[in-house]
Amino acid sequence: MWVFVSILVIAGILIIPNIKIVPQAKSYVIERIGSYYATWVNGLHFKIPFVDRVANIVNLKEIVMDFAPQPVITKDNVTMQIDTVVYFQITDAKLYTYGVENPINAIENLTATTLRNIIGDLELDQTLTSRDLINAKMRSILDEATDPWGIKVNRVEVKNIIPPRDIQETMEKQMRAERERREKILQAEGEKKSSILIAEGEKESAILRAEAKKEAQIKEAEGEAEALLKIKTAEAEGIRLLKDAKADQAVLTLKSFETLASVANGQATKIIVPSELQNVASLGTTLSEMFKDKK
Repeated sequence: MWVFVSILVIAGILIIPNIKIVPQAKSYVIERIGSYYATWVNGLHFKIPFVDRVANIVNLKEIVMDFAPQPVITKDNVTMQIDTVVYFQITDAKLYTYGVENPINAIENLTATTLRNIIGDLELDQTLTSRDLINAKMRSILDEATDPWGIKVNRVEVKNIIPPRDIQETMEKQMRAERERREKILQAEGEKKSSILIAEGEKESAILRAEAKKEAQIKEAEGEAEALLKIKTAEAEGIRLLKDAKADQAVLTLKSFETLASVANGQATKIIVPSELQNVASLGTTLSEMFKDKK
């Protein structure tokens, strides 16, 4: 009985610790008798006691490393501080385990040297305006260099570029001057647009006033023409009625005399009597005699 229990205890001590469950996004590098044997992925695995051992547990997730600022010198001899962020992922657990000693430190040093080489070919202004170019070059170089280590560099980002204090002050002055220049340009453009709008408004106002005056003169002329036409029409109608009534020459002469009398009521000081009206006096005498005979 005791022997059976002892066997179970020994078996438990030997078997249970050697049952391994590898979780998702992990890899176990297994060595057998000191040499690489296999890479376990997620699932249930069993290793031989005293023969197999877990040499390394590798995380297969994407890793983000924010490295400290590195001093770099530009092509025009300006020293600045630049810090970068590297996004990488382990693709081969075996190469990552046996490829290089302390891979994270190796990536940091490789990033610093690569950054110095790239910035050394750029001037200050190019460095400040070429982040995308720097990121692309660094990613390409780092990805190629870390491939034998089982590492895939997905992205490299320049986080901060810190120039010297005097350069910063100069840049701030330039930016302030540029903002003031843009402000003056915008103000001048605003004043120009305002002047144009005012001039256009005055022009349209003058045109409208001229058109209104023109319309008024046209209406006034049309009114005078219409009144004159009505007067002439009335005169023509009066003459037509006299003709229809078969008025004799005496009546027509009398009408002419009435017209002459109305003209005499005006401001004229001289009246020129046509020759046809010279017999008006004798006509008046004849009419007076006719009225006396009737009485």
